[in-house]
Parts: sequence; structure tokens; C-alpha cells
Amino acid sequence: MLDQILLFAAVGFAAQIVDGAIGMAYGVTATTVMLSLGIPPATASASVHAAEVFTTGASGLSHWIAGNVRMRLVLRLALPGMVGGALGAYVLSSVPGDAIRPFVSLYLMAMGGLILWKALRRTEVTDAPPKRLVPLGLTGGFLDAIGGGGWGPLVASTLIGGGTVPRYAIGSTNLAEFFVTAVVSATFVVTIGLHLWPVIAGLILGGVLAAPFAAYVTRRLPDRPLMILVGVVIVLLSLRNLLPVIAPWLPF
Repeated sequence: MLDQILLFAAVGFAAQIVDGAIGMAYGVTATTVMLSLGIPPATASASVHAAEVFTTGASGLSHWIAGNVRMRLVLRLALPGMVGGALGAYVLSSVPGDAIRPFVSLYLMAMGGLILWKALRRTEVTDAPPKRLVPLGLTGGFLDAIGGGGWGPLVASTLIGGGTVPRYAIGSTNLAEFFVTAVVSATFVVTIGLHLWPVIAGLILGGVLAAPFAAYVTRRLPDRPLMILVGVVIVLLSLRNLLPVIAPWLPF
């Protein structure tokens, strides 16, 4: 048990460093690593979301104190996000792990590609009023539960791409994520339960220990190179998870 706690503390530490530096990808990073270790998708997503209740709560509170949150934006994202998250968790817990694993890996690969796209694309900021928040929150919550992460890369990137001031987009997305994560975790508790407590404890421990270092990384390291590195790692790990599925179809 101690070995598991230490292993996933390292995973949680690395994921939180990434999330702290670029404002996203804790869930995507942790879930991708867990899938590569053979943990079923539903169990991986449940464990990550249980840990994220603590990390997103601390992050959302910090952004609120710092003045990076617009509560109207939070509410318009969180309410549909909670509905989408509950539906996604229910679907994931109802489908056999081997059947859903390739689709989850494809989704995570797409999230890695989205992070790369965000790193390489320059966006003009106009602080335009965000549009279509209900479908964005609903889709973000559903895909976040299915893939074990991705709310930040999808929702924050869409808001910033639409012209929302980055600090408001990231802060409001982070605070809304706490409510979405809490609902997703509750749905998993009802449907499949939370069994891998050493994994959850390790993720929480690593995330908490990494928080001050993540703040330092945020201040010191350039965002773009780190985002490119994270995107590449997620794509490669996801591709590794897909290889057993696509290998029989390869001509060599």
C-alpha cells in the first residue's frame, strides 16, 4: 500500500506542477498515466476526480481571492457542467473498461493536441461577452468525466479563443470545475464506489505538496515550452495505450 501511495504521490505531484504552470491538465495528465499503468478508465476517472475535489477547491478559492473570478460566468458554466459531468460518469461506469479504453485514449490524445494547439496559437483578447456557455459547460462536464480530465483545456481554451480575458477565463473555469468535480465524484461513489484509496491518497498528497512549487514554476517558467512538452507527452502516452488496439490493423 505504501508503494502505491508513493507512486501516485509522484504522479499527483507532477500533474499539479503541470496544472499550476499552465492552468490546466491535472486530470488529463494523471488519467493518462493511470491508463498507461493498466487501471480501468472508470476507476482512473473516479480516483482522479476524488483527488480533484481538494485541488480544484483550493485553486478556485485562490482565484476568487485574487479577483480572477466572474461569478456570473462561473454559474453559467457550473450548472450545465454538473449535469454533463453526472451523465458522463454514469455512462463511463456502465460501459466495460476494455470497450471504452480506446475511446478514452483517443479523447486524451485529442486533449493533448488541444494543449499543443493552444500553445502554438496566438489569440487576440477583446473581452467579448462569452457565448454558448450552456452547451460548452454541458460538453465540458461530460467529456471531463469520460476522460478523467479535460475541463480546463476545453472550457478555458474556448473562452480565451472567444476573446475572454485569460485571467477571468482561467479563474472562473477553475472555480466552476470544483462544482463539476464534486458532482462527478458523487456519481462515481453511487455507481461504482471509490476503491483505490491508496491511489486517491497519493494523488491528493502529491498535489498538496506540489502546490507551492507549482506557484513558483508558474512565475519562473515560460508557459509555451512547458505546454508543448505536456501536449507531446500526453499524445505519446495515449498512442501507447492505443497500440494494442490498432496493432492488428497495421501492415507491418
